[in-house]
Amino acid sequence: MLEHIIPSKARRKILELFFHHPGDPFYLRKIVRDTDEEVNAVKRELDILFEAKLLNKERRLNKIFYTLNKNFRFYDEFMRIFAKTSSLANSFYQNLSKLGKVKFICLSTKFAKKTEIKEDEVYLLLVGTIVVPEVTAIVGEAEKVFGREINYTVMTEDELAFRKKNNDPFIWRFLKQPKIMLVGTEEDLLK
Repeated sequence: MLEHIIPSKARRKILELFFHHPGDPFYLRKIVRDTDEEVNAVKRELDILFEAKLLNKERRLNKIFYTLNKNFRFYDEFMRIFAKTSSLANSFYQNLSKLGKVKFICLSTKFAKKTEIKEDEVYLLLVGTIVVPEVTAIVGEAEKVFGREINYTVMTEDELAFRKKNNDPFIWRFLKQPKIMLVGTEEDLLK
């Protein structure tokens, strides 16, 4: 889908690399290896992204390291887009029919930013008549890439409605924070 909006394959791969690892610095040869693109194409795209102020660059010894500019005007918007291309999101999209009757799947932006969460928080909320073992398998695989446990919760539509109506602090804390909708709309989720 993104190939129609961002036609440069090298640019898409570079953006995915940076937004899937938002705190990591990368140098040219590492980016070339990780994206499996030609060095000239990668260099050209890095120059474009640096000129656009999406990337910062810093010389360290004999290498130039690139990092995401978190002050970039559209940083949050790009972060939300590329969260939907993560291995976790792709696994959900590919296995949607096996998950049951899914009304909503939403990720906390803390997941996309790889921010630590508190013990009573979750990265992921699934609502509907969900096949929990399928979710457990998908999340288990994603944890290997993510590098730590991915806290999540599953509930029915009735349970969600009940918890919202009764001002459950757990559910409202999640609903009030920034989130990325993988299935369903935020407007419907908050009704």
